[in-house]
Amino acid sequence: MTRSRRLHPAWTVAAVAFVALVGAAGFRATPGVLLHPLHAEFGWPLATISAAVSVNLMLYGLTAPFAAALMDRFGIRRVVAGALLLVALGSGLTVVMNASWQLIACWGVLVGLGTGSMALAFVATVTGRWFVRRRGLVTGVLTAGGAAGQLVFLPLVAVLARDHGWRVAALVVAGAALAVVPLVAWLLREHPADLGLPAYGATEVSPPTPPAGGAAARAVGALAAAARTRPFWLLAGGFAICGASTNGLVGTHFVPAAHDHGMPETTAAGLLALVGLFDIAGTVASGWLTDRVDSRLLLGVYYALRGASLLVLPALFADTAQPSMLVFIVFYGLDWVATVPPTVALCREYFGASGAVVFGWVFAAHQIGAAVAATGAGLVRDQLGDYALAWYAAGALSIGAAGLSLLLRRRQPMPVPVAMPVAAGPRAWSYRG
Repeated sequence: MTRSRRLHPAWTVAAVAFVALVGAAGFRATPGVLLHPLHAEFGWPLATISAAVSVNLMLYGLTAPFAAALMDRFGIRRVVAGALLLVALGSGLTVVMNASWQLIACWGVLVGLGTGSMALAFVATVTGRWFVRRRGLVTGVLTAGGAAGQLVFLPLVAVLARDHGWRVAALVVAGAALAVVPLVAWLLREHPADLGLPAYGATEVSPPTPPAGGAAARAVGALAAAARTRPFWLLAGGFAICGASTNGLVGTHFVPAAHDHGMPETTAAGLLALVGLFDIAGTVASGWLTDRVDSRLLLGVYYALRGASLLVLPALFADTAQPSMLVFIVFYGLDWVATVPPTVALCREYFGASGAVVFGWVFAAHQIGAAVAATGAGLVRDQLGDYALAWYAAGALSIGAAGLSLLLRRRQPMPVPVAMPVAAGPRAWSYRG
């Protein structure tokens, strides 16, 4: 029966997941574009607006491990559909706000929770359930969904905010998130075993294992067990720096930093969209490489190259897009989230069946780093008048992340007891060193 199918359902699930990630990325692409419009209308300091972005980034990360556990308990379809509704609600309500705390509640809390439920732990869950072969490649393609959302929405949001006001831009993003909900409800399947099929590349049908305990208990239990291992802290530390140097700094502050040097915001937004374009190519290529090259080496190279590029960025800003800036955009875009496929692979290698949930916590570290950088860079700009110190600090930290990645050792499995209590589900793996 399985051979008669021309297309394995795993590819349909992956396609729907990609579209959902694109929809979720729509609002995530807007903060850098709307910083100055919100500042101009309400008079809020950039640090205050950046604080709302920080709450968004923090919840985006901290929600991920719980969302992964919820997907195991209640299903991918319900969690993703609910997450898209939260994104639409948060984006839509911003049009009636008149106080900074409302910005934090809508932009920070609601959208942070919604997008966090469709963060990279969602990617790890889909690829872990549906793929054995091509897992790294599909991880790269799905991760690129966020970049595709940025590519699609960022120039549109910039033009809408300029010509019609930021409220119209926010409503368009809310509508885009709502439009994805019916597709998710119709086509996003839970497990290949539900169709009587093996995962793509597998030879046997593997029925899903019912999760033990509640979703919150499973998420916290996975963290407690992972936190006892050295690889977790090396991965989390490197990924925190990854978040600080991408979403927190470049994603949030590149447009206002370019505007400080006289570049129109629409031009700067177009450059950031180009980052998304090249990110798609870089992340897919990284997924392909992850299936073939040691992930530790890949991470070391990615972080080192990113650090070098950020150290030269302050000298590249001008009132127009110079060729040197375009070179940076291409180079940085290829590296933007190329770190995700090898990080997901290493979480799966070290933590086994709990890999998706543990990756959720590693991704939480990514977003904590992003939140700190988003607020910190805003403070640097308010106090010093430019962003130069923020770029230099991020470059140095990225080179440090390369060192952390190269300290990771190959997994050395320890014997697992034959009998293990049900409550110890997240601890059904171990790591020495």
